[in-house]
Amino acid sequence: MSNYVINNTQLVCVAQFVAKAGKRDALVAALVSLIADTRQEPGCIRYELNVSADDDNKVAFVEKFVDRAAFDKHCAKEAIQDYFHNVMPELVESHHVEVFNQVMA
Repeated sequence: MSNYVINNTQLVCVAQFVAKAGKRDALVAALVSLIADTRQEPGCIRYELNVSADDDNKVAFVEKFVDRAAFDKHCAKEAIQDYFHNVMPELVESHHVEVFNQVMA
């Protein structure tokens, strides 16, 4: 018998960004500007921005939403689309976004 359950309803997203040279502070500022509104979205459980302890140019959002629909609605928001299409190309060297289901142990 297993001692865990995978939560297939809630969705966790880890979005990592590597800032272009000299652009880390501008990247962090751009990402911080998304936090307050996102935390007010129905379905947002967690929306936390982090700076790497090992590499000053790496930042990551750890996000949690009640379900895929809430996450998809978040991703479709004008501010998020603007970030990915207009802001990110100026500030980000590379990025990786991955979606997970939490293991409840």
